[in-house]
Formats: sequence, C-alpha cells, structure tokens
Amino acid sequence: MKSFQDYYPDDFAICYGCGRLNEHGLKLKSYWEDDESVCRFQPQPYHTGGHKFVYGGLIASLTDCHGAATASAEKHRREGRQFGTGMFTRFVTASLHVDFLAPVPIDGTIVLRAKVDEVKGRKSVVGMTLFVDDKACAKGNMVAIQIPDDFLDR
Repeated sequence: MKSFQDYYPDDFAICYGCGRLNEHGLKLKSYWEDDESVCRFQPQPYHTGGHKFVYGGLIASLTDCHGAATASAEKHRREGRQFGTGMFTRFVTASLHVDFLAPVPIDGTIVLRAKVDEVKGRKSVVGMTLFVDDKACAKGNMVAIQIPDDFLDR
C-alpha cells in the first residue's frame, strides 16, 4: 500500500523528513488507520540526543512532516478524492508546538498518531501524539497552511 508521501509530486518529494527523493532524508511514511493517520519510524543510533535517547529535534521533525502529510490527506479525503487523482494538495507548517512528556528510547519504534482537529479555509489544525511501546512520549499541535496551486509557478 502506498503512503501519503508516495504521491507527493517530485518538486515536494525532496523534503528531508518525508521526501522519497531525498537520499539522505528520513523518508517518513504515513497511512490511514481508521480515522487517524499513523507513521512508524525506527530511530538509528546517530539520532541520539544523549545516552540511549532520541534527539528532541528529530521528534519535532517527525511531528512536523507527519502533521503536514495528515493535513494533505485529510483535505483529499474531505473532497472525496484519492491521492493520485486531480490536483495534489500540499500543506506547509505555519506553527508547530511540541510537548516532550517522556524520554524517547533510541531502540524503540516510534508510532505517531494524528487527527485533523479543525479546518478553516486553507488552514488545518492537526493534533498528534508520539508513542513508544504504547507510552505517550510527546504531544504535538500544528497549524498547517495549504500551499496555493500556483506556488511553483511563481
């Protein structure tokens, strides 16, 4: 099954966090699971911020990219469109807030779960929780803004 990010046009598929075309990137993959979007990520030893724990900037990056992908997927879903049909709708981050609740172990699989809490015009508010072994380790909230269709033509 293809992830949300697999449908990104090449111009957007170079993102460090989620771009399939960025050979040095994280290559995040997000999918629908019922009414939530879910992303799983296995940190590597070089993602450390200290002894046995993940660097906080990585947690923020995962939250950022998964949230923007969720906003895009939700927009398509609300319009009754599947990815790969019609104009692709992409979002960027206007605001990101992350609360770190517990250390994230470097050897644990990260599971991010997200929902779009609000949509107003081009703005979507996305709430996320990051888990490791079913323990909530971080909560994120982002405001994502839909990129105008002619953005790359400017």
